[in-house]
Amino acid sequence: MKKLVVLTGAGISAESGIQTFRDINGLWEGHDVMEVATPEGWKKNPELVLEFYNQRRKQATTVKPNAAHFHLAGLEKHFDVTIVTQNIDPLHEMAGSTKVIHLHGELFKSQSTLDPSLVYDMDGWELNNGDKCEKGSQLRPFVVWFGEAVTKMEEAIDIAADADIFAIIGTSLVVYPAASLLGYTRPEIKKYIVDIKVPHVSYVKNLTAIESPASTGTGKLKEILINLEL
Repeated sequence: MKKLVVLTGAGISAESGIQTFRDINGLWEGHDVMEVATPEGWKKNPELVLEFYNQRRKQATTVKPNAAHFHLAGLEKHFDVTIVTQNIDPLHEMAGSTKVIHLHGELFKSQSTLDPSLVYDMDGWELNNGDKCEKGSQLRPFVVWFGEAVTKMEEAIDIAADADIFAIIGTSLVVYPAASLLGYTRPEIKKYIVDIKVPHVSYVKNLTAIESPASTGTGKLKEILINLEL
């Protein structure tokens, strides 16, 4: 099976109703992003940060995967699919995708503030002050905040470099280092980008742009890829 690697961003989750960060005025759900998504914000007001992510989890329990998620899961019948996502929600897994790398962490997991290697699946949507890891330190959201290292990036780079086909869905390619993955793909492979507003990537060789919302555009992409294999 050919290796299909798909980089997904906020645009694919937005169609499911996931409220996402937008850099307009530097606000996220009415909060200054520096207050709720940085190590400094956590140090200054951990209760605010915990509550912010509690509300993100609570909202995430009410949403379902959309057609784009299901199209990608369905492509596993035809390709060896790895999804590299910038999203922290579990919608890809809920749709049935079996190989998903979350570059920026996972919403429904917590992490020790003392030992970052201690990561736990959460039972429910609440993480509160006083919830501690096995070593006695406060648990924090398992999310890569602004200014923190993206530890999954090396794994993602290796996967992108080995791809036979590379696709980008629902991302403006302005968030680094995730946006740099495209540069690690082999020049000769076919590449596709699906977005309601395709970013300027005319410098990329063998790139096909599908200017469309993620749900419909991924359906078109699925059809193109399957026909390639026939």
